[in-house]
Amino acid sequence: MQQIELMAPAGNFESLQAALDNGADSVYFGVEQLNMRARASINFTLDDLPEISKRCKAKHVRTYLTLNTIIYDHDLSIVKTLVRKAKEANITAVIAMDQAVIACARALGLEVHISTQINITNIETVKFYAMFADTMVLSRELSLRQIKKITEAIEKEQIKGPSGNLVEIEVFGHGALCMAVSGKCYMSLHSQNSSANRGACKQNCRKKYTVIDQETGFEMELDNEYIMSPKDLCTIDILDQVAESGIKVLKIEGRGRAPEYVASVIKCYRDAIDSLENKTYDKEKIVSWMQELEKVYNRGFWNGYYLGQKLGEWSNGSGSHATQKKVYIGKGVHFYTKAKIGEFKIDAYDVSIGDTILVTGPTTGAKEMEVNEMLVNDEKLLTGSKGDTITIPLEFRIRPSDKLYKIVENKVEV
Repeated sequence: MQQIELMAPAGNFESLQAALDNGADSVYFGVEQLNMRARASINFTLDDLPEISKRCKAKHVRTYLTLNTIIYDHDLSIVKTLVRKAKEANITAVIAMDQAVIACARALGLEVHISTQINITNIETVKFYAMFADTMVLSRELSLRQIKKITEAIEKEQIKGPSGNLVEIEVFGHGALCMAVSGKCYMSLHSQNSSANRGACKQNCRKKYTVIDQETGFEMELDNEYIMSPKDLCTIDILDQVAESGIKVLKIEGRGRAPEYVASVIKCYRDAIDSLENKTYDKEKIVSWMQELEKVYNRGFWNGYYLGQKLGEWSNGSGSHATQKKVYIGKGVHFYTKAKIGEFKIDAYDVSIGDTILVTGPTTGAKEMEVNEMLVNDEKLLTGSKGDTITIPLEFRIRPSDKLYKIVENKVEV
């Protein structure tokens, strides 16, 4: 069984570096406005493409540009520019749903991956898109049994993409799920004229709703007011079954989430995939991974439709159910290379010996550690407060652009 490619989200350089540092095999990202997270994250610019490519190539990580929104005529010139710039920067592939994007990428010899928005659910559709693409993301609503039938048919019928290699199947492994079929939602467009299919979702489904019979005015009694907000997908506890379905790429959702989310989730799934490879995947490790995943942003977890479930599982509250949260403390000042000591200026709250801190930055990524030693204004003290300068021994370099946070317990009513 070929090892699964672990595909990480990158909404900015901090998340990109977090993905690279924690074992991603590939990263996907948006540039400017034509991607499904156009408003949910600080997207990269065209000028960032060479730097993205450079960082990823240094780690032998594949790069995927998302161009998977609905495309209108006035977008076509932008599409051509984006695809051309991606080709010039040696980006590995473009993730697309519109034939205009697919045709543009193919004309320039750029690899194409089919987005989940196409909603591929059967082998004949795979055969059709094999004329254009080497990798396809299946519909999120398929079961593992259905996925396995497709991957077995690809092998049996030798269905190959433009590269001459067998088509590879990609599925979502972890992260937010949409109430609509494979994310094709019109609710935000109807209510606020902001199209989710253009990357501008207002997340209406995450709110409380009351259902009323318009003929009688009767208000329906609901066990859960968050009836359109699914729990987050998590497959780490069924990853052995996911691997047996024959998929080649496991996609982690989260381009709108923080770099520590990317770091934690990618680290857990990297460990899990490697454990499958060396046959050490077991219940004890699953419990440990789940505890780590629960620390970062989540709406609760379920296995999606992979085990044949017909209805979704809904979150029972707004926001995150994470067991931990970060509190801003200050910013980086200087790194003393020979001594390996980082200097920070505290702008808010306190930091003490024994605290867990998080340092994030465009080059640093997301680094978490416990404070075991610390100088406060050049004195050995247990606690530093607002206005103080602290120095801490570090195994990584910090920069003036870095932010310092303290990780604290997050009390969530579930």
